[in-house]
Parts: sequence; C-alpha cells; structure tokens
Amino acid sequence: MKFPDPHDVKAKTIPGTEGWERMYPYHYQFVSDDPVRNQYEKDTFWFNDALHYPEALYPFDTIWDEAWYLALSQYNNRIFMVPPVRGVDHRIINGYVYISPVPVKDPDEIGRRVPHFMERAGHYYKNWDELEAKWKIKMEATIRELEALRIPTLPDMESLSVVNDACGESQGYHLLKNYDDLINLGIKCWQYHFEFLNLGYAAYVFFLDFVQKLFPSIPTQRVTQMVSGIDVMMYQPDDELKRLAKLAIELGLDSTFTSSPEWEVVEASLKKNTKRGDEWLAALNKVRQPWFNVSTGTGWFHHDRSWNDQMNIPLSGIATYIGKLQQGVSIERPTEKVRAERDRVTAEYRGLIERDEDRKQFDELLATARTVFPYVENHLFYVEHWFHSVFWNKMREVAAVMKDHGVIEDIEDVWLLRRDEIKQALWDVVTAWATGVTPRGVTVWPKEIGWRKGVMQKFKEWSAPPAIGTAPELIQEPFTIVLWGVTNKSLADWSSVQEVKDLSSIVELKGFAGSAGIVEGRARVCRTVAEVSELQEDEILVAPTTSPSWAPAFAKIKACVTDVGGVMSHAAIVCREYGMPAVVGTGHATKVISSGMMLRVDGSTGVVSIER
Repeated sequence: MKFPDPHDVKAKTIPGTEGWERMYPYHYQFVSDDPVRNQYEKDTFWFNDALHYPEALYPFDTIWDEAWYLALSQYNNRIFMVPPVRGVDHRIINGYVYISPVPVKDPDEIGRRVPHFMERAGHYYKNWDELEAKWKIKMEATIRELEALRIPTLPDMESLSVVNDACGESQGYHLLKNYDDLINLGIKCWQYHFEFLNLGYAAYVFFLDFVQKLFPSIPTQRVTQMVSGIDVMMYQPDDELKRLAKLAIELGLDSTFTSSPEWEVVEASLKKNTKRGDEWLAALNKVRQPWFNVSTGTGWFHHDRSWNDQMNIPLSGIATYIGKLQQGVSIERPTEKVRAERDRVTAEYRGLIERDEDRKQFDELLATARTVFPYVENHLFYVEHWFHSVFWNKMREVAAVMKDHGVIEDIEDVWLLRRDEIKQALWDVVTAWATGVTPRGVTVWPKEIGWRKGVMQKFKEWSAPPAIGTAPELIQEPFTIVLWGVTNKSLADWSSVQEVKDLSSIVELKGFAGSAGIVEGRARVCRTVAEVSELQEDEILVAPTTSPSWAPAFAKIKACVTDVGGVMSHAAIVCREYGMPAVVGTGHATKVISSGMMLRVDGSTGVVSIER
C-alpha cells in the first residue's frame, strides 16, 4: 500500500493560500526544518479524520480537536495505560486534520503496562454503573456552569455599585476572565468526555478479538449484533419528535405541520388555534430543554446550530412522522425484533463454544460490552450536543463585544481567529476601552479575516487524500478500528480506489459490514443535514458520516452508506437498531456515487455495488 509523503502533500500549497499555517497551532504543522521530526512524520501513517471533519476546519473550531488530542491521549497513555498504544498524534494540511495512533513498539513495555491497565481499567469496569452516575452529575454541573456564565459588555461608565460596594473589579476584567472560563469549561468538558469512552470502545474490541479467535470466519457484524438492541439517551430527541407528531394528530393539528416548512409560520398558526395550539406548544416547551439542544450536525463545527436555534429541522422531522402515521406506517424502531435476533445470534455462537472456560470468558466479556455500550452513545448528547450548542452561542456573545468595538465586522467572523488570537484581541479591546482610545485591532483583524475567508474557500475546494505517510504493519488502537473504521484491510481498499484515475469506472466499493441485510435502491447523496430534506421514501442514504440530528432520515431510507466510520460509528449503530443494512467506512462513497444511481448494499459483507 502506497500513500503520498505528507511533506510532498503539504508542499503543494494552493495558490493564494501562502502563509495559511498561521491560522492553526504551530505544533500541528508537518515540518521540513527539523530532521528528526521530519523523519518521524515521514515514517508514520496519517489518515484524514473525515469522521469528525468532513470539511476544512475553521481556526477557532480546532478547540475540540485540541481538546481530544489531549484527553484521548492522556487516558490511553498516562491514566489507564492501554498496553499496545499510547495516544493519537495530530497534524493539519490545508485545514484538514490528519491523525495517527502512536503504538507501543517494545514488547517488554507492553508487558509492563498490562498490570497497570488491568488494575485501573478493571476498577472502572467493576464499578461502571456507580461511576457513570457520578459522571452524569459532573457533566450536568459543568453544563449548568456554562449556561450561567455571563459575557459582560463594556459600559461607558462603570456602575456606581463598583464604587459603593468597593468591588475593585471592572467589567473589562470580567470579560477577560469569563472568556478564559468559557474556554477552560470547554477543555474540562472534554476531559470528562474521555473518562469512560476509551474503555467503552476497548470493551467491545476485547470481546470482538476473543470471539474472532474462537470463530475465525465470523463476520464482524455478527459480533456487533450481540451488543445491539440497547436503549440509549441519544434516541431521546428523536423519540420526542415522534411523541409530538402523535400529539399533533390527536389534537387535529396535523395539517398545520405540513402547511409550511417554516417554523415561524407553523408556530403562528398554532397560536391562532388557541386551546389546542397552546396545548401542543406547552408540550413542545416542556421537552425543548434539554432535548432540543441536539445539534443539526455533529456539533463539532460552529455552524452546527441546535434544534432550538433552527426549529425548521425538528419541524421537518415532525412532519415526516405525521406523514408516516397518516399512512398507517409504524414510526417506532423495531427494538424487540432487533433484540430477538441479537439473542438468537448470541445463543447460536455461545452453543458452539466447546470449553467451559471459554464460555465463561465469552459471557463475562459480552456482559461488560453490553454494560458499557450505552455510554458510547449517551456521552454524545451531553458533550457534542448539549454542551457544544450552549458553548457556540456563548462564543457568539463574545464575538458581539468584539464587533461592537470594531475589531471584527460580523459576529460570524470570530471563527476565523484562533482562540489565543481572540484572547489577544480582547485584551486590545479592553485596554483601549479602559484608556479611551481606539483598539489597534480595527485595522488589523478585518483585513486578516478577509484574507482568511478566501483561504477557507480554497480549502473547501481541495480534495484531501484519505491517507498519507507509511502504512503500519498492524493497527491495534481501539478507537481507530471501531470508530474510524481504519484497519489494514480498509487501507488496502482505500489505496486501490485512490489509484483509479477515472472514478466513473468504479462499480464496487468495499467498507465495513455495519449492519446486516441486502437491499437495492436509488442513491441519495447528502453531505449535510440541510440536504436530508431531499431524501425520498426508500432511497439509500450516502453521506460522509451521520449524526443524531439525522434520525428522522432513518424512517425514510432502506440502507445507509458512509465514507468514514467503523462498526461502532453512529450510522452503523442506528442502522442496526432499525434493522436495515449499512456499509460504513468506504472511504470514497460520496465522491464515487451520485444521487439517482442504483445501488446494491450488502450490509453482511460490506460491499456496495454500483449500476452505471
């Protein structure tokens, strides 16, 4: 398998973007002037983290990448001491994030790490429910602290109370302090994010590895079926849409919800229908906090607004469910059917185990995997959705102060600055306010932001290679395998497609068997949640990845195909719960497939056939 040298890729600067490196942290750069680091980068395998960043990353939005760069790595390498792997290293080329799991190469060191891992991870596995309950308390407290955080404006004259109460602190000081608090809460949130997550994925990998050693020919999706049919919090926002759709029909308001795609129009109609409309709106307001804090995207990008911010999105979901109910079609996930099949598959393979000790270990590993699995999805709601949705809007309050003082021209311009640059700009604003002069930033940042907007547009038009560097002999890092879907086999599949010059000649894509079953149908390529409204009944969704806000789409489609993701990615998990086929981690589906093409999706083998 051959992939491009990372330094060769970086050296091919897109015309007009020269100097783009200053938009990102310096340690994210591939370097040529440090021989030791240069050789390390050349000898290392890096893959494009399109699972989290299917588009170029704005400078401020690197905050979450920096946060998990630290958090995942520390839990792997310094806290739980995962034996075969350390952390995950990061780089950026043209706004796209490339990552690389760092292995422990010395067998003796792996051996020394094992007892530490068994003691530390064992403590969490043995006390999982109790510790997870504490985690929820910590996480909700962090969110409440974020919600209560005040971003002050700068008055012409401080309140008299500052004098009378001998306060000794200005609003300028509190603006600087509270910006720091905002950023630190974000970093802390991600510390909690990974407290359990590595172990959640590791438990599944341990079970998968054990079962595959017992049954070398077992399909991976058979193993994933054994941990399916488990209810998780991330389904709650979608369940609330279903309840609201049913209530609309009960109250005779269903036609109101299909009369317009605009929430303001529908809301006005409901308010006119005083009694029944008020009853429905009261039910809505009861669930908006916290369930409508779900992001319209993955929550990783500043433009991923929440349902609360963009009510047209949940309205579209409610209208979809109303249409289904009117047709007499069930809108419920076939959970009992999924659980019955799960139990059948589990009993079938368990019955084939010959040795008592193997059967005992199978039971223990499966029980652990099922215990920890809900966290793998539940944490998403707390962090990427609820916390992030509030965080982005708090940052918009910071941006409003910067705009008022002329250092940026539009609130949404703030995302083009790094978080440390924003801190510098705020110091400029506050000291100028305190002194009674004009901030220097009014002549610095608008010009720089204008240039960066052009750079970002060029980055979006660039096609980032899925992998660069030297492919490893063996990939063992749990996240890399089950979340990103990067294995030695998938690398070979990506490499073979990468070598094809004419993508229109490709008639077959290979990925992970995310959810069993075989269907044929027309493709609908959706790169964002905004395009999900174009989905027609019984089409096959083809996307870079999916997120929980796409849930209503799964009531329409008959299968799903993604560019990125492994057997524990969101698309794979949801398709298993709906009992529909999924092939994930194909690497190139959205580039090769166009809407309207006929596809055959085999979720049991991980093959997508394309009719041209």
